[in-house]
Amino acid sequence: MGWSSVTGRILVVSLCVILLASMASADEMREVKVFISGGFSAALRELGPDFERASGNKVIAVSAPSMGETPEAIPNRLQRGEAADVLIMVGYALDKLIAQGKVIGDTRVDLARSGIGMAVRAGAPKPDISSVESFKRTLLAAKSIAYSDSASGVYLFTELFPRLGILDQIKGKSRMIPAEPVGKVVARGEAEIGFQQMSELLPVSGIDIVGPLPPGAQKLTMFSAAVVAGSKNSQGARALLRYLSSPSASPIISKTGMEPVAAAGKK
Repeated sequence: MGWSSVTGRILVVSLCVILLASMASADEMREVKVFISGGFSAALRELGPDFERASGNKVIAVSAPSMGETPEAIPNRLQRGEAADVLIMVGYALDKLIAQGKVIGDTRVDLARSGIGMAVRAGAPKPDISSVESFKRTLLAAKSIAYSDSASGVYLFTELFPRLGILDQIKGKSRMIPAEPVGKVVARGEAEIGFQQMSELLPVSGIDIVGPLPPGAQKLTMFSAAVVAGSKNSQGARALLRYLSSPSASPIISKTGMEPVAAAGKK
């Protein structure tokens, strides 16, 4: 075999390697990796396929709490260098990441508000939580209470329970549930009552939702989204945010137990 023939083969092989590498890179650039808090997860599961068909991007959703000490929490993932294109999480927690330069601030958009609900195991009696006083009596009478390690649980334990004057009485029978839907703990019978965002309780089987917290105890949480600094697919990420914040996404967001903001952000 002549030198020119060998050289030609080497060039062909090299070109194939370069072509394959560029194709892999193109596929990667078409993925939109999303770190998403549980509150908006059900909505994204339904909205994602429509976005994929319309945009040609593939949504890769990674469940991650907005806050907390677990390694899975969004701030902890970013701190150790995990890559993502979009964050969907509690608004005030997102603002902290914007201040740290981990997120592109002018891509931030509010998506939906979510209220806190209470659940019991399927078939169990549903306590009265129609007023603040009846809600307080229900908490005192419960044998065990579970709440999340994210926004709803932080509010309950640090604000609401102390304001109701019952924190010391229920502290011993209450526990925070990290990195798992509270509804699953209730469904297994490991807690008599459980609290989490309504949108996170609705998809869980084996529980009955008693209802939202009563006026005077309820707190609405804003779920927001933004593009991560250094995103490998910022174009696809921005397109996803435009879609999720558009009026066309509102019916699905409402269906999953949230109140859509449906305000187009500045992208």
